[in-house]
Amino acid sequence: MKVALIGVGQAGGKVTERLAQFDANMGYGAVQGALAVNSAKPDLQSLEFVDTQLIGADRVNGHGVGGDNELGAEVMQSDIQEVLGGLDGRITSSADAIVVVAGLGGGTGSGGAPVLVHNLQQIHDIPVYALGVLPGQNEGALYQANAGRSLKTLAREADSTLLIDNDAWHEQGESMDGAFDRINGKIAQRVGLLFASGEAVDGVGESVVDSSEVINTLRSGGISVLGYASEVAAEDASDNLRTTMTVSRQALLTGTSLPDATQADSALLVIAGRPEAIPRKGVEKSRRWLEEETDSMQVRGGDFPLDSDRLGALVLLGGAERSDRLEQFMERAREAQNAEETETDRAEALTDDRLENLF
Repeated sequence: MKVALIGVGQAGGKVTERLAQFDANMGYGAVQGALAVNSAKPDLQSLEFVDTQLIGADRVNGHGVGGDNELGAEVMQSDIQEVLGGLDGRITSSADAIVVVAGLGGGTGSGGAPVLVHNLQQIHDIPVYALGVLPGQNEGALYQANAGRSLKTLAREADSTLLIDNDAWHEQGESMDGAFDRINGKIAQRVGLLFASGEAVDGVGESVVDSSEVINTLRSGGISVLGYASEVAAEDASDNLRTTMTVSRQALLTGTSLPDATQADSALLVIAGRPEAIPRKGVEKSRRWLEEETDSMQVRGGDFPLDSDRLGALVLLGGAERSDRLEQFMERAREAQNAEETETDRAEALTDDRLENLF
């Protein structure tokens, strides 16, 4: 799946750089172009692997928006033509999708990303996805409120919003600052493998996943979730039946980017490893299990040939709004915004009038 990446804000730029590096190091050729956009000049100067573009210089003079995501939205809208011009040559006819990457707690990312997605939708006929990183529970009220408003707006504007919950991959006892680099590495590996589906691979699988499978899974819209797990594989496929089931279960039940999100409108299961080590019966059995577990009739499955001594399972869920974790987060965001506390159905969380859209 060939994509153009646009990172917005500090976290968005760092994740975009890690994704572009992972893709280049693995030789997949899935990332066709990458650009980082920010209102803080020092954050852009720390990026070495992607092109950069400063916005809002006339408003904030390269010092950032100080966590004010309304100002972040304004400076993105003011400089939107310059940003779109900076994407010339990066969004080519070979691109299957555009992915806007942002941390949803800060000011430039949470405010600017929805504005950018909205404008990209007006001029491109390929899907425009968002990859949003949710702040951890301990990152402060401002970050929770910013992320709630940003997520609600992104869910409306993007064709699908892939959520990464910082708390999902934050190890116990680890400081949040110390965890960011490791979490970014996990995002790059998992999302990078998803993008690589159908691109340059080692070997030929029996039922290789291509970009249309990913796009059709994300067609449900709303919130999407990504899970991953792997184990050491045996040499022969017949010895990996149990391993295939185990990594598939772990990917969904304990390895997702949004914990406890198991119900979805659609799903995709990708088994990655050496073709001769992937058992056909195991893949089909795992796909049927995923169908039952997600309560979805649209579950796709296939291989991703990979020269590795491990067998991995990548699970993509589309239309995964029915999540306790998501409702808990949206409630934190509402409380942070001093919203009135009334009961709401979790499936309606993203249309809750108590949390305002950014625009």
